[in-house]
Amino acid sequence: MEQRKQEFSIPRIAMLLLSGILIGGGAILPGISGGVLCVVFGIYQPMMEILSHPLRGLPRHWRMFLPVGLGWLIGFFGFARVIEWIFGADETLGTWLFIGLIAGTMPQLFREAGEKGRGRSSYLAAAAAFAALFGLLLFVRLGAIPKVAPSSGWYIFCGVLWGLSLVVPGMSSSAILIPLGLFEPLNSAIANFNLPVIGLWILGLAGSVVVLARLVNSLFEKHYAIMYHIVLGVTIASTIIIVPLEYASWRAGLLSALCFAVGLAAAYGLSKLDTGTRD
Repeated sequence: MEQRKQEFSIPRIAMLLLSGILIGGGAILPGISGGVLCVVFGIYQPMMEILSHPLRGLPRHWRMFLPVGLGWLIGFFGFARVIEWIFGADETLGTWLFIGLIAGTMPQLFREAGEKGRGRSSYLAAAAAFAALFGLLLFVRLGAIPKVAPSSGWYIFCGVLWGLSLVVPGMSSSAILIPLGLFEPLNSAIANFNLPVIGLWILGLAGSVVVLARLVNSLFEKHYAIMYHIVLGVTIASTIIIVPLEYASWRAGLLSALCFAVGLAAAYGLSKLDTGTRD
């Protein structure tokens, strides 16, 4: 009994709330996977247990996810306005900041992937995932797939991708939504509480999670190393593809490098933060 009280003391609840804010912020940041931050803060496995086996998972983890869920809402809707402002001010600098953020989580993700060992099949899985996603995203970025006009169906599609990035850590929905021209209108709708658009987005997200959670959880349980190395390949591909290639001047290049360094340091520091969520 004494241990349970210590686990859910006020400092622990505060750290769970902070974890939720960071994960919610990560979910809306371009290039950042909320699923990766769930892994970093030790929340991914309990979350997947709740999503795939709610009758078993909820009684075990509900007290953890009350503060995490509240923090997620704060971080998600709060960061939506920040992102809207950053992209309006300078898209290139904002993109480099986010590239730094995701790069800073990579060491932790690499360690997590090798926790149960790694072999040649793991590296092959990472390489195959990288090649497949990078090829698809390059196809999109080169304009082979034109930008689309936002509509009800496309907002549901956005939710499906967001659900996928939640249950598959490392999968960044924004890497696909930005080239399609869907990220900024969706982010603007979320930042300004456009309820019809948010409702369509939630519909797609919930459907994606319900369909995929049990399957993904089973795959991670049975093929841990291979699945996590697929995540590594996906993360690297979705980050490289958003690297800006054109700059207005050498000063813009230096500022971009600075933004990358700031994002890298911030994410690396957060990955070392003891939020008290690990068993």
